[in-house]
Amino acid sequence: MDGIGQSKLASVLSLFASGSTLVCCAVPALLVALGAGAALSSMISVFPQLVWLSEHKVEIFSIAGAMLVLSGFMQWRARSLPCPIDPVLAAACTRTRKVSLWMYFMSLAIYFMGGFFAFLAPMFAG
Repeated sequence: MDGIGQSKLASVLSLFASGSTLVCCAVPALLVALGAGAALSSMISVFPQLVWLSEHKVEIFSIAGAMLVLSGFMQWRARSLPCPIDPVLAAACTRTRKVSLWMYFMSLAIYFMGGFFAFLAPMFAG
């Protein structure tokens, strides 16, 4: 797999990992903040794994953070890789880099949002 493909794969995996931080922490906190505790109860009864995710949020955030660091490193490394000379392939290469970078920054935003609700918001609520 070439550098750009690895970078895109790392971005997709980091987006998936940072999405789990939203599921474990940000969505439940948002539901409670909006007064939708009953919706949260229903969600937990349908998806009891949410309790396990919340209990292991430190591990989830650690793994997601490590994946984001790895993805950032791969983005940095792939930024200067040459694209093909063929104009069609060069355009696809450039588009793939932009999409991959966009996915990485979206992953960072999701990660920090989840981190805020998991670790910082409880200190202000109490």
